[in-house]
Amino acid sequence: MILSFDIGGSRIKAALAEGRAVTPLGDVPTPTQDFAAFLAALAGFTRGRDLKGVAISIAGIVAPETGRIRVANIPCADGRVLADELSAGLGLPVLILNDADCFALAEAKRGAGRGHGIVFGVILGTGVGGGLVINGQVVQGAGGFAGEWGHGPILAAPYDFPCGCGLRGCVDAVCGARGLERLYRQLVHGEAGSAEILAAWHAGEAGASATVAQWLLLIAPALAMVVNVIGASVVPVGGGLANDRGLIAALDQAVRKVILRQTEAPLVVPAECGIVPGLIGAAEAGLAAFG
Repeated sequence: MILSFDIGGSRIKAALAEGRAVTPLGDVPTPTQDFAAFLAALAGFTRGRDLKGVAISIAGIVAPETGRIRVANIPCADGRVLADELSAGLGLPVLILNDADCFALAEAKRGAGRGHGIVFGVILGTGVGGGLVINGQVVQGAGGFAGEWGHGPILAAPYDFPCGCGLRGCVDAVCGARGLERLYRQLVHGEAGSAEILAAWHAGEAGASATVAQWLLLIAPALAMVVNVIGASVVPVGGGLANDRGLIAALDQAVRKVILRQTEAPLVVPAECGIVPGLIGAAEAGLAAFG
């Protein structure tokens, strides 16, 4: 039996994992500025339980070479060798994975990627992220950045929007929900939220239709290149934009038109693990690591 956590900048979600069962235990606010309070929030879920270890999904990047984490939205944890420090504080082995990696692992084990050898999990939320799973194992790569297809200056003017990573023209800055809104602003000279834009697109409104068409022209080649390089046979998509099944179907068609491997079967598909992939992915990784 292990404890799994899904830690974001606002909430810490917890679950108990034993075998195939993952039982949610509730959530608490994330202490972002006080490390002692952060540790105490996790410890509150461990007390009185006979655990083999703790597995954590977190919105940060852990360098496999050092164990040091970069996690911008939880300053008290940023820059620490977090697994070691939490292990000492909790008195338990601790495993930490990036949240997109946990999403990809959850989909590979229990979601849309079941039965596939190479699964590329894509997050289309506020920004763009991803995780790579090969033969049931998360691939982290040098620095822990494997799967992070959202970053890198690949889009030229006028779509080279500044990105939070410090570069310009990243897929993250253009093709997440905020990127869709930027595209709409640039093309239509108006303001609308991503949900409004997609609703207007479904209704056939010209400005929204032009925006989504341009979004597809920008994102599909980038994702197709990833598929060509890694040979993924399925790309489960999560995040807020993935709630629009029509958008994901359009993205699937756009990507399959430009990949080398021609297939009539869907490739880019909605995720199946619902709202708790972080807990499921962390649980899968923790059960494998701690036995």
